Amino acid sequence: MQEKKQTAMNRRNFLRAFGGASTTAVAAVTLSPGEAQAYDPGEGETRARYRETEHVKAFYRVNGYETLKK
Repeated sequence: MQEKKQTAMNRRNFLRAFGGASTTAVAAVTLSPGEAQAYDPGEGETRARYRETEHVKAFYRVNGYETLKK
């Protein structure tokens, strides 16, 4: 049986070439990080947000969480 010469790029070779190129591009981006900058959340994001309002108390009451109180 004679082997055919592949002059055109078939699907398998295309995916192999595309996969290698995308892996190289991702590696190039992740290997050259910039300078890290810290995030300051500010006063508004660090304050306590939980409030035991009436609807929260109703939720606890309806779902039987009052039985857990000692």
